[in-house]
Amino acid sequence: MEKYKPAEIEKKWQERWLKSGIFQPDLTRSSRPFYNLMMFPYPSAEGLHVGNMYAFTGADIYGRFKRMQGFSVFEPIGLDGFGIHSENYALKVGEHPAKLAKKTQANFYRQLHATGNAYAWDNTLETYDPNYYKWTQWIFIQMYKNGLAYRKKASVNWCPNCKTTLSDEQVISGACERCKAQVEERELEQWFFKITDYADRLLDGLARIDWSEKVKIAQRNWIGKSEGAIIKFKILNLKFKIEVFTTRPDTIYGATFIVLSPSHPLAKETRGSAKLNTSDGGRLRRSRSHDSSEVKLKEKTGVFTGLYCINPVNKEKIPVWVSDYVVSEYGTGAIMGVPFYDERDLEFAKKYKLPVKKVPLEDMEEIIKKIVKNGWGEKKVQYHLRDWCVSRQRYWGPPIPMIYCGKCGWVPVREKDLPVLLPDVSDWRPKGEGASPLARHKEWLKVACPECGEAARRETDVSDTFLDSAWYFLRYLSVGAEVGTKIFSGTKPDAGVPSAPSSLKNFVPPRALPWDPEITRKWLPVNMYIGGAEHAVLHLMYSRFLTMVFKDLGLIDFEEPFKKFYAHGLLIAEGAKMSKSRGNIVIPDEYIKAYGADTLRCYLMFLGPFDQGGDFRDTGIAGMWRFLNRVWKLVAQAVKTPRIKEDASEVELQRLMHQTIKEVTEDIENLRYNTALAHIMEYTNQLSAISYQLSASLKCEALQTLVLLLAPFAPHTSEELWYRLNPKYSVHQQSWPKYDKRLIEEETVTMVIEINGKVRDKLNVKCQMSNVKCQIEKLAKESEKIQKYLAGKRIKRVIFVPGKLLNLVI
Repeated sequence: MEKYKPAEIEKKWQERWLKSGIFQPDLTRSSRPFYNLMMFPYPSAEGLHVGNMYAFTGADIYGRFKRMQGFSVFEPIGLDGFGIHSENYALKVGEHPAKLAKKTQANFYRQLHATGNAYAWDNTLETYDPNYYKWTQWIFIQMYKNGLAYRKKASVNWCPNCKTTLSDEQVISGACERCKAQVEERELEQWFFKITDYADRLLDGLARIDWSEKVKIAQRNWIGKSEGAIIKFKILNLKFKIEVFTTRPDTIYGATFIVLSPSHPLAKETRGSAKLNTSDGGRLRRSRSHDSSEVKLKEKTGVFTGLYCINPVNKEKIPVWVSDYVVSEYGTGAIMGVPFYDERDLEFAKKYKLPVKKVPLEDMEEIIKKIVKNGWGEKKVQYHLRDWCVSRQRYWGPPIPMIYCGKCGWVPVREKDLPVLLPDVSDWRPKGEGASPLARHKEWLKVACPECGEAARRETDVSDTFLDSAWYFLRYLSVGAEVGTKIFSGTKPDAGVPSAPSSLKNFVPPRALPWDPEITRKWLPVNMYIGGAEHAVLHLMYSRFLTMVFKDLGLIDFEEPFKKFYAHGLLIAEGAKMSKSRGNIVIPDEYIKAYGADTLRCYLMFLGPFDQGGDFRDTGIAGMWRFLNRVWKLVAQAVKTPRIKEDASEVELQRLMHQTIKEVTEDIENLRYNTALAHIMEYTNQLSAISYQLSASLKCEALQTLVLLLAPFAPHTSEELWYRLNPKYSVHQQSWPKYDKRLIEEETVTMVIEINGKVRDKLNVKCQMSNVKCQIEKLAKESEKIQKYLAGKRIKRVIFVPGKLLNLVI
């Protein structure tokens, strides 16, 4: 057999796989469907880096493993190409986003082909394709028609660098999660989705899904359900009351001040007073945090408003302050300061010399009853979760399909007029005016009202990129089918799609869906979804929300989109997360060219536990190439080397082979790829040492087992070796090897350990070990019973009877 030449092998089999459609399942006839999904990438940079390949390879290994277990695996891929990430890259390189998208698409798909992943290439999608975003716009219209989308003027997060609004989930430590610029506050008209209507269902559903625990914890904390009470504090000499939400109404007797967030309406109204001027309010607003956990770590700053409130339970007069340690997005934006029972309140009270009052605690239920009975407030459940702001003041995204008419108000675009195409314009750069660049294009802006026909104008904002990705898993299965396949007859669904619940009074079944209902029912929910934990409260939360909405609208028959979600670890380089700003991005192309995709795949998976990631240092990749080369040579030598003699080692090899099958199977099932590879390497070493002693049949079985176990990790090399051993195409269509439990239950023997001929201990050891003198002697010396006889003594002689005894003469 010739030398191991990865470049030739990989090109050969990639072409064969694509031509034969081996990884393209029959979506209608598959008897054991398994939907294996990975998060599709942003095509916004120079290309995929090895961190992307790390995630995709881990997901692909699992899909290949399931295919060999007899499942019909659907493993699609696409590009999340709309949004700020792609547009910012277009700004950087000075090209129109649409033109750049074509280039990046070709490059990304070239790289994805080169990695050898088993994608269903007939089902690719790109979010900037009008055939896709037509349905994103359709989803927006369904949300609007059913009262789940609304427009209002609101205080929103504004990134001055990206020149657009951000959802709360996109603000990390007061900064834009994309560009790290400090986020500002602006008052803008925005579109929102009512995700808060689903807060309890999103929370309760976490108990029923098999997801990485850290993601479930993140979602639970972000939803932030809190039970307590709203308490109304009357402002002295005014008719107004300040409403405070607290989870500790039992501490109300100890309240010595009220604190408002800088965004509280009362804080804005009193800004002109001598105590709280415009500059004070602005300073506090700029420093406020979106995360209640962050305020614990920062210095508290505050301004006295000059106002006082009356504590309803004891009638004491307490001052009203404004401070940046109160999070406006939570509760009512006002808190009662109870410094004796709250650390943050105590820090604030000490700084501004406010009283600290020790009082006994009231019974929680009794004080709430008292508050309700006297009209001081009410029992209340609050959530940290806020409605999803889906408006973006950028160009590169799906235009929101709404029209404003002076007579009819806001009206959705007629579904037959979708998609609302994103116009190809030269003036697409954002200017930070609080409106999308589309607002500058008057001809596109003008439109007739769908209701009355009068002159009207289009909505100029585009939708959040996370809306594009919140439903893409539903579309993959229907890519290539006729767009808008009719599934309804009259008002009743004819394909078995469940009817909408009676709670949705305005529900009118659409005439067509973005997905085929029969195929969707067959393949969904997704069986395995692999991606980054950083999307816990963004993409993953939004996908769950929309899936619940679709279920309520009667469009699908399941409530959770992903049966299992596995969060992979982060691959770093030079001790830091890969990023262009750090200059440590590693592109896989050069390594694939030098060592082959299989070597890089195996090396990435061997770096450490898949859920923890690892540090990419290319000093180790040559070692992985040597391992695959050793496998190659082992098969080559076995094919041409005749058996010399029979040996007892055949029994041990049988045991090792079945033990390895068991260990690798369990490791892949639990995504422990690094240890699975370690077991394969150990098996390879043992097989290399004794292959010349094996019978032809056992040698063939042992080598075929090795190739089958290696196939998910090194698909090209395994395909070629399988072809040499067994011309039946393809190794990836073979059954995963099974182990015989009887063969892996190693027998043990009892070794007698003597000191000067007297029995001092007995050791139970494996049969194989009982014949190895040095190992038995080592175990004997480690025995506490033996050590006390050897203390201070010199061993003169060792008498060893294999499988029976060891006598130490001292």
